[in-house]
Amino acid sequence: MSFRTTTEVIDRFNRAFTERDPGLLDDLVGEDCVMESVQPAPTGERVVGRAACVAWWRALVEDHTTQFEPQEVVIAADRATIRWHYRYGAGPADWVSGVNLMRVRDGVIVEALGYSKTAGEVPLATDHA
Repeated sequence: MSFRTTTEVIDRFNRAFTERDPGLLDDLVGEDCVMESVQPAPTGERVVGRAACVAWWRALVEDHTTQFEPQEVVIAADRATIRWHYRYGAGPADWVSGVNLMRVRDGVIVEALGYSKTAGEVPLATDHA
């Protein structure tokens, strides 16, 4: 495997989702990768290891009832921030915004932390004023 930059790794990761090509995930994830999904709240599911992370992401890529849409990608050395929309149904309100905080080492993803805006009601401090 030749060395890939953070930009190349994250571009290929996003393309796996937008092009519905799970094969793009092959050799993109480190053996010690740690991924935290956006659900269940408040901490998300923690997935550890290359095989488990690839299996989790493959299932998402192969789910044609959903759609992942990157909105903005910011690269800073070995870190990347992916701001996205995720559509999970056909209705006008069946989507959520979120962000993944990614870390790349030696040309592979070693950390992926997902956060999203909550689809349900969350009391805000301004509600009590």
